[in-house]
Amino acid sequence: MKALVLAGGDGTRLWPLSRRDNPKQLHALFGGRSLLQSTVDRLKRGFAVRDIFICASAERRDQVLSALPDFPPEQFVWEPARRDTAAAIGFGLLRIAQDDPLATFVVINSDAYVSDPDEYLRVIALAGQEAARRQVPAVLIGVPPTYAETGYGYIKTGEHLGRPEGGEETDALFAVERFVEKPDAATAAGYLNHGGYLWNPTLIVGCADRFLALYDKHLPQHAAAFRRLRPLLANACQAAVLAAEFASMPKVSIDYGILEKQPGLLVLPAEFGWADVGNWRAVRDILAGEKSPLKRGRTVEISSSGNLIVVPEGKVAVTIGVDNLAVIETADALLICPLDQVHEVKKAVEFMDKDAELRKFV
Repeated sequence: MKALVLAGGDGTRLWPLSRRDNPKQLHALFGGRSLLQSTVDRLKRGFAVRDIFICASAERRDQVLSALPDFPPEQFVWEPARRDTAAAIGFGLLRIAQDDPLATFVVINSDAYVSDPDEYLRVIALAGQEAARRQVPAVLIGVPPTYAETGYGYIKTGEHLGRPEGGEETDALFAVERFVEKPDAATAAGYLNHGGYLWNPTLIVGCADRFLALYDKHLPQHAAAFRRLRPLLANACQAAVLAAEFASMPKVSIDYGILEKQPGLLVLPAEFGWADVGNWRAVRDILAGEKSPLKRGRTVEISSSGNLIVVPEGKVAVTIGVDNLAVIETADALLICPLDQVHEVKKAVEFMDKDAELRKFV
């Protein structure tokens, strides 16, 4: 089985720490290892290094290589341009299919938190066995929700298909009925009470060539570009041609481009302490769950509680009479925001990106 790690995102909701040229997956938010390094460390417990592929933007080559200095160069897949997850995943699968078109794979985001790596790896292996045995387009891994989260996508489970072969007594496989993208608070609460809805961490398991065939059906422009790209992958001299072909693909996510349109997908619910490190509230909640300090740097808090505070070395942050704030400072920027409104950080970054004088801070 192969693991395809996506490491090309921007992480704008973790501004000002996460920036365009130094995104969140390259930062150490929990312990001394970056999110990308922690993802690779986790996978190496169950995968040989030769079976782990890192898909990242070519413009961030130096930062990614610096984060993984001992990783074999042939295990990197460099995107010539960023065209969202449908292009990134298809391009990574082209590389995997070069060696073994029938290989099973799992797509892994490099910016997730997992507290139980052994269960995580067990479930991935089980999903891979079911994808190969049933010859389905893909088996997704879903996470039972523990609260009414509005920032995640959801999977609605359909028909119960029984226990996966070789699975544990609590394992169960379901047909995918439909996908729901980031519901409002009332709808998310209804999902939690109703049951039958899972968080969608975009953990996709399947067969390389079988999944690539879905591009012909749902994303024909991508499929045509992939056919032209196949003979160029091993030829470094064709970098300019490869970049032009890659840039010809429309920007579209794998969820919208393929998963939401494809019948016959299956989902395997599993609990392994997963969280999307998508905003500062998620960081606060993960640190609280680990019983880790919610402060980084020197702080003084008077009549204050529940705050997440990050300040650079040589400075001190003082809070008086405020609760549940994100106070995040870097050398050139400061964010102060209620933790229940951190989803608005992305809007602030988009605003700055449109302003010529503020763009340098993005």
